[in-house]
Amino acid sequence: MKVLVTGGAGFIGTNFVQRTRQTRPDWELTVVDALTYAGSLENLAPVADQIEFVHGNIADGDLVDRLVANADAVVHFAAESHNDNSLDDPWPFMESNIIGTFRLLEAARKHNVRIHHISTDEVYGDLELDDPSRFTEQTPLNPSSPYSASKASADLLVRAWIRSFGLQATLSNCSNNYGPYQHVEKFIPRQITGILQGIKPKLYGKGANVRDWIHVDDHNDAVVTILEKGRVGETYLIGADGEQDNRQIVALLLELMGKPADWFDLVSDRPGHDMRYAIDSSKLRAETGWSPQYQDIRAGLTQTIQWYRDHESWWAPAKERTEQTYLRLGR
Repeated sequence: MKVLVTGGAGFIGTNFVQRTRQTRPDWELTVVDALTYAGSLENLAPVADQIEFVHGNIADGDLVDRLVANADAVVHFAAESHNDNSLDDPWPFMESNIIGTFRLLEAARKHNVRIHHISTDEVYGDLELDDPSRFTEQTPLNPSSPYSASKASADLLVRAWIRSFGLQATLSNCSNNYGPYQHVEKFIPRQITGILQGIKPKLYGKGANVRDWIHVDDHNDAVVTILEKGRVGETYLIGADGEQDNRQIVALLLELMGKPADWFDLVSDRPGHDMRYAIDSSKLRAETGWSPQYQDIRAGLTQTIQWYRDHESWWAPAKERTEQTYLRLGR
């Protein structure tokens, strides 16, 4: 199968490309990526001779049309994805997440190509900390940031193209990913790399916000499973029952990295910070048999910490720039 992977030089896309080279060696992979600050050709170096790489923006309709025409399936990871950045400058999120998705949908419709759209649980807004419920495929969209609003818009476009034009598409909304190759602007790698540099972790507000964490390999295995076993036209939620509040995550990182339990700072909260995400992935599990490999977040974080220890040359150049940005934002 010829598979076009958008955003394949970013965090989740990179891991998808590397993992599917191992698990699906018969797939022919073409990666298209704009190589913004969050993507790098270095990420794909381990498989560079096993894939075709195209440098380009998915908002470029002519480029997207040519690439989709030569594919059997599209896996659409490409997105601007950092909430803090969307609060600072929303436009790149509109261009990539909405216009880029529109270009892909039109090309997939024209060439009758299957497409799988990767989205986030953040499109559903948030839950109260004492609410026992979790997000399901029937949860109404209720985004609360420019980032999540742009992803919700993209989800609605995909659903509209399925219903209006019979597009061969599936969607997945995943909980918070962690693992190798994640940019140091994100919560877990920011804390890990800071600790490695002797910098105390920083927690927004009181650190009470809850996220449903999943290792990136488990997410990507679920995407492959949906491609192979999922029903066209359906949405699937991907989660690993990994609910932890931010303070718990920091405490575990400090323990695993040999630091005192109180070795962290509280900083001002960000605007509109969602309180809790929680995924019910029972539909995916029941229909496809998928289950997460990293069911213990301690094991997943141990693997992730070791990766960042071993790859300082990968993350160090971006660390100072990222912290300067956070300093400017007061976070």
